[in-house]
Amino acid sequence: MWCSGLAGLTATYGLNLNVLQAWVIWNLCNVENKMISVERILQFSDISSEAPLMIENCRPREDWPNHGTIEIDHLHVRYNPSLPMVLKGISCTLPGKKKIGIVGRTGSGKSTLIQALFRVVEPSSGRIIIDGVDIAQIGLHDLRSQLSIIPQEPTLFQGTVRTNLDPLQQHSDSEIWEVNMKIIFLLNIVVCISMSKFTDIVRTFRL
Repeated sequence: MWCSGLAGLTATYGLNLNVLQAWVIWNLCNVENKMISVERILQFSDISSEAPLMIENCRPREDWPNHGTIEIDHLHVRYNPSLPMVLKGISCTLPGKKKIGIVGRTGSGKSTLIQALFRVVEPSSGRIIIDGVDIAQIGLHDLRSQLSIIPQEPTLFQGTVRTNLDPLQQHSDSEIWEVNMKIIFLLNIVVCISMSKFTDIVRTFRL
């Protein structure tokens, strides 16, 4: 028969078992999460670098693109060498200064085409020519700084109105204000929150 002391010791360890089990499980989950971070770092370390921002001997004109004609010549795009082609031999010409709509079902490659225009995804073969310039031959900064995209959702980054309008600090205050004058909706917002260019986005805008 068990003595009372042994029974008390068993009860004490039994009560602490749940706490010990929870501690072990928490540590196992924490180690697993840390290992996922290591896996992500290893994956990112294998990603090849993007093309140079500027290529001195292949820089476009300062007024490029002045017309906006886009020629797509047998464009093939895939996200990974082991994955199938997303865009398969597309050839078309989009005239400049026109509004062009691209429609298709989900997964048909509409977003991939936009990514190819900005060279977020490099084509496997084929060319994209904008106003006579092959975009694969110029630097990424020269390309992306001359193209604009309107996102589907209105997003403002934390900071000031000034930094959201000109994140690269490439324009003067007078130039930015001149553009604002042409946009009535944005002008009304800016006037309502005062004329200060340092107004805090987080405290002012609630989208």
